[in-house]
Amino acid sequence: MTHFARTRNAVPVRADAVPCVEIEIFRREVLQAIAAGGRLLLLTGLSQKNGETRLLAAIAGDARGEIALASTIVGGAYPTLTMDCPAAHHFEREIHEQWGVDPQGHPWLKPVRFPSAGPTIGKADFFTVAGAEIHEVAVGPVHAGVIEPGHFRFNCHGEQVIHLEISLGYQHRGIERALQGGPHRGTAHLAETIVGDTTVGHTTAYCQILEGLAGAACSPRARGWRALALELERIANHIGDLGALAGDVGFLPAAAYCGRLRGDALNMTALFCGSRLGRGWVRPGGIALDPSAETRRELKRRLQDAERDMRNAVDLMWKSSSVRGRFEHIGILTRQAAADLGVVGPVARASGIDRDARRDFPASLYSERLPAIAVGDAGDVFARAQQRWREIENSIAFIGQVLDEPDGGAARSAPDGLAPNAVIASIVEGWRGEILHLALTDPAGRFARYKIVDPSFRNWFALATAMRGQAIMDFPLCNKSFNLSYCGHDL
Repeated sequence: MTHFARTRNAVPVRADAVPCVEIEIFRREVLQAIAAGGRLLLLTGLSQKNGETRLLAAIAGDARGEIALASTIVGGAYPTLTMDCPAAHHFEREIHEQWGVDPQGHPWLKPVRFPSAGPTIGKADFFTVAGAEIHEVAVGPVHAGVIEPGHFRFNCHGEQVIHLEISLGYQHRGIERALQGGPHRGTAHLAETIVGDTTVGHTTAYCQILEGLAGAACSPRARGWRALALELERIANHIGDLGALAGDVGFLPAAAYCGRLRGDALNMTALFCGSRLGRGWVRPGGIALDPSAETRRELKRRLQDAERDMRNAVDLMWKSSSVRGRFEHIGILTRQAAADLGVVGPVARASGIDRDARRDFPASLYSERLPAIAVGDAGDVFARAQQRWREIENSIAFIGQVLDEPDGGAARSAPDGLAPNAVIASIVEGWRGEILHLALTDPAGRFARYKIVDPSFRNWFALATAMRGQAIMDFPLCNKSFNLSYCGHDL
């Protein structure tokens, strides 16, 4: 790995310090770094000039908490990395549609988000399977209830799914483009709405970008409050997912119980942050409001009550043989598949991948203390459900530790004067998994390029992989055990 600039989470490097090498060297060293234990964190277009595109690769060294950056300049085409690194699959499709560069040899260059210059939204070739008794089942993009659009095409033999193809990109949100030219008054609000149920996670990643570029740091107390809010966000969504899983198999006592408890967790976030989703609270340089001692005491009391009720609700599920019978051996994502596809978050950990940015890339959020990290092994729906419960337990224990610490003040000091001509990567472990924000600044210290990778972008194809060989009736259950975001994909 000689042609890499090395950095860490939320630490900027000069743009001209990132090596730019010939595509053959770039490709060889990226693949060698991955073979040596690295992980493809990002592959994206950085800039374009005179018909040539600068590509940037970021390789994560999880064991060292290190990020290695390298770049290359290509014309209209380059040899694909996907055939040797399946985790590059979606990144190269995105490069193709955003920058007009052809990764030659890529197996399936379908649109990721249906760009304006590309095919009409939803009009694309689908993978087909031929043979006797083969049939297709199309679901969406319009779904029942209040849900965002996404299309699922099942190739089936009887009830068995041979292949599931997931087509997204129906929402042209333009978040990344809107962030370019910032920071300005609206960028923090844009960061909050990247994924609504991950407000704290994405806003924290954005704030770390600004703080790193300005060489500023919020107080240790503010960092602790941010981490606490992240764990409240994790609890609310995980307990909601457990209730939804119970509902998918018709186990209504736990479904109703967990639905109410999700509301309790959101109300705890409202108590602590002033908003049920944490809006307007995480801000560059710290937090908008320092919770009072009375607020913290009330939060601790509510959390103790919620833990007791959550444990009762989830015990109903674990003790039900009918629930376990529907969860076990369904939608298995093997450890090898999870590793090959670069899967992150609870889905990866439930398949035996010991990966968590809170420990591996803590930045300043978890530098003083760390929640226990749970790792499963079976990779089925039951393992993903258990993973959520174990993370709820660990998050509750962590919050209790933070609330027991003495007062220290959480004053906010907004960063000013961002480093010009710099590249910075910010990583946060959201409740779905690893959130990545990357920024390139121009000579004036403004965002020339802003790239976001939500965990859903990495994990959607893993859902399709887990459905192979399953009964089509198990799709709602398997889908909910992943619970990925449409808007987190359609940026």
